[in-house]
Amino acid sequence: MSSSRQAQLNELNKKMLACNKCVLRETCTQVVPGEGSAEAEIMFIGEGPGKDEDKQGLPFVGAAGKFLNEMLGIINLKREDIYIANVVKCRPPANRDPLPEEVETCWPWLEQQINAINPKLIVTLGRHSLERFLPGQKISQAHGKALRRNMPEIGTRTFYALYHPAAALYNGSMREVLISDFKKIPKVVEEVKKSKNEIASNTPGVEPEEDNQESLF
Repeated sequence: MSSSRQAQLNELNKKMLACNKCVLRETCTQVVPGEGSAEAEIMFIGEGPGKDEDKQGLPFVGAAGKFLNEMLGIINLKREDIYIANVVKCRPPANRDPLPEEVETCWPWLEQQINAINPKLIVTLGRHSLERFLPGQKISQAHGKALRRNMPEIGTRTFYALYHPAAALYNGSMREVLISDFKKIPKVVEEVKKSKNEIASNTPGVEPEEDNQESLF
């Protein structure tokens, strides 16, 4: 493991744990920075911590997390092979949707995590994560597709949209959709690795083209 990347994440975690920049910190038990490998090729980004995550200080440890672990196993990955974080690092009261200003306040933390890990692929889990990176996209149309976009803060990245694992807990038919989309992830990673543009332009600070989004699949 790269000591420099891990050191960056460790320092970031310390700062996040001390953060009180928005009202969410007033009602949550603790900040939930993220978990996983500093060398991860794949970074999963969800919405925000739930009740179990708020108690344990780790992302995706409840029922939705168990389903995520199951799907990782299908593509021969473990939690320690990837990195998991959320758009907001503190649990919204009663698991309500995070407010736009809360997402915006938390964005610098997520931005720094992405740049420190430098993943090949960012998998968005649910509509709030999708909206953060690919605004205007509908998850019903974007799920199971890879899109490349250039963002000034994090450079050119490839995003892969999935429904949130929690969706399968409330909608049985969604389970097979999620599993089917999940199985495509290894192929998407391989395509990203082969992409010449990914290597050439994956540098934070590159000026983006207007709403530049390129569909890969």
